[in-house]
Amino acid sequence: MEFGNTTTEASSEAKDFGKALCIITGASKGFGRCLAKEISTLLKPGSVLILVARSGDKLLELEDDLSTQRRDLVIHRVVADLGHKDGVEGVIREAKKTPSSDIDTLFLFNNAASLGDVSRYAQSFTDMEEVNDYLSMNVSSALCLTARILQLFPADMHLRRCVVNVSSLCALQPFPSWVLYCMGKAAREMMFRVLAKEESELRVLSYAPGPLDTDMQIHARSNTADECIRTSITAMHSEGRLLTCEESVGKLIKVLLKDNYESGAHLDFYDL
Repeated sequence: MEFGNTTTEASSEAKDFGKALCIITGASKGFGRCLAKEISTLLKPGSVLILVARSGDKLLELEDDLSTQRRDLVIHRVVADLGHKDGVEGVIREAKKTPSSDIDTLFLFNNAASLGDVSRYAQSFTDMEEVNDYLSMNVSSALCLTARILQLFPADMHLRRCVVNVSSLCALQPFPSWVLYCMGKAAREMMFRVLAKEESELRVLSYAPGPLDTDMQIHARSNTADECIRTSITAMHSEGRLLTCEESVGKLIKVLLKDNYESGAHLDFYDL
């Protein structure tokens, strides 16, 4: 099944994503918020957006913005901490409200993530509870949410199903004093590569959005313990080399519309 309609027989790039159920975690700000705004313009009337984040106020603002532009979409807000079982269950409850017969496409964007404590080096992380809390939010929740959604909308429903993992260069390269973030991103990367091997009809993509001008970047510049890493990311900011969320989301949207990537692939903004 292809997304939407093609412009010509020679072109495989779709015009839109059809009538979809689209779930975006970490939707209240930064990359997730921008993604929600951009993808909403490419959904057919009657499509459903489930926006998930911990900040209720910011989600409400986003819903108001989207509703003003697209009154023909159904928008659900889920205020949840995905590091806890109740948070994942809240997303599932909303997803169950959309019958598979009402849609032709399913999108799950696993975007929610936290940087973790970058002010310390690996040898300082001796508290298992601290580490487990980080992994619960950044790794376990992505696996459990993805598994529950795929169970809810299985392959035999003949939907176009696509799972996107918002990844990072840190999934592939070690950054000193970023042990939690690198560990979490690397684990998620392999998680989704395994999923792609197991589910042949499922479209799976890990997308590294590049260095974005977001609150997370501000936190990294201010708190990174490793001097080389801190100097590098500070230079990106001062030299104007950070990307806007709009730039990065735009490339992701083009990749998804064209839909010719290898399922399970890791694609970086700078590869495209």
